[in-house]
Amino acid sequence: MVETNATPNPTPAKPPAAKKPKEPALEDKPFAEFVQEHFLPSLDQALKKAGLDDVALQFVEQTLPLTGADPQQKYWQVIGTWFTGQRQFNLYFLAANITGPKAFSCATSGSRPSTLESFMIDERKVTLDLMVLYTLQRLNGQKWLYRN
Repeated sequence: MVETNATPNPTPAKPPAAKKPKEPALEDKPFAEFVQEHFLPSLDQALKKAGLDDVALQFVEQTLPLTGADPQQKYWQVIGTWFTGQRQFNLYFLAANITGPKAFSCATSGSRPSTLESFMIDERKVTLDLMVLYTLQRLNGQKWLYRN
């Protein structure tokens, strides 16, 4: 057997660089923070791009504005009004999170909504972009954004 006088590597191997913690997805942020800081500004921008210059959006917790609704039960809602208050939509969060059940209603001329429709019930994953898209689709279904 032949002996070799190989010297060990004088510089030790560098430890792998520490990975930065991954930023949480927008949708993983606390409910109120996500809605106020991300959803409302994105929706406002999309509505203005669609030509609604006088849109006002608010995020409130209040009872459902429907006849027969429990006056003691409050739900988080995004309320949008425009056309000097003559058009309104409500996006209801029936649980205080974006992945829970949601509903939608709309009304004109200051009247109360007559129906409550389910909203995003088939989506497995709820994202900011999908929430904005579905809201625009509902408003367009009323012919409030684009003429078909």
